[in-house]
Amino acid sequence: MSAGRPEHTAPVTGTPVTAPPETASPGTMPGVPTPQAPPAPPVVRFDGVTKIYANGYVAIKDVTFTVEDTPEKMEFVTILGPSGSGKSTILRLIAGLAPQFPATRGIVHVGGRPVAGPGADRGMVFQDYTSFDNRTVLENVAFGLECRGVSEELRFELARDWIAKVGLDVTRDADKYPHQLSGGMRQRVAIARTLILKPRIVLMDEPFGALDPRTRLNMQDLLVSLAKEAQATVFFVTHSIEEAVFLGDRTFIVSSAPGTILQQLRVPPPDEPARAMQRRPEFMEVVHSIRETMNTLESSTRGGDQ
Repeated sequence: MSAGRPEHTAPVTGTPVTAPPETASPGTMPGVPTPQAPPAPPVVRFDGVTKIYANGYVAIKDVTFTVEDTPEKMEFVTILGPSGSGKSTILRLIAGLAPQFPATRGIVHVGGRPVAGPGADRGMVFQDYTSFDNRTVLENVAFGLECRGVSEELRFELARDWIAKVGLDVTRDADKYPHQLSGGMRQRVAIARTLILKPRIVLMDEPFGALDPRTRLNMQDLLVSLAKEAQATVFFVTHSIEEAVFLGDRTFIVSSAPGTILQQLRVPPPDEPARAMQRRPEFMEVVHSIRETMNTLESSTRGGDQ
């Protein structure tokens, strides 16, 4: 290129490329971070809860704890304590069932709101068999859906699914009546009748206490297998330390009456069946530690657990 001659450049053709304008989601302004949804309220919170019965008996005193919302997980809170220490009182206050409900002092919150009474978000499984004697297994499992007005076709379809999920044989067992079932089978029916309603909270008051040891271990394995299906928080009262450690994500140890929470322990989740877990040295180490604590507690002079 000769000196003094101006440099020529080829013209640029096409559409210039520029950065796209910043867009905002509906209801937001450009450059302003989208606000995060507030965290879910705790599933259950006890704030200084005391229960005194009309006769002056103090069942629990100043009970305080929080169980956070754990999405997509069936969290187990197992509750251990001497007879008469108020374990069942804690469950029934969550359920909103008289005469334990209402509390004498303090507030019980479920889902961020004070408990006002029983609700469909809470289901309960008792130690006593609670099936309707004049209804078949299928009709017992479907009963709650019937009360909700679900059509017979749909509720029986869902009931058959849950009969299978709890380990019963749909063809062989669905048309049986409760008196034709063993104790373990009756409790499977009770669990299916509760979980079919998809409660957010499941309250279990020594549901396996009357079962033989082999059946009891099988039922523990069943509950673990239902963890993903139920997606609920379970409060489980038991006198068995091994059962509490196997099932629990955390374990509450309740003092002698008037009951209060002495300890809250995190325990490792089960990754093997109950029989195998209970042979592990690390499992038994946790059991022995809790047993030492329990041995220091004196059972209440009151006969039954309240």
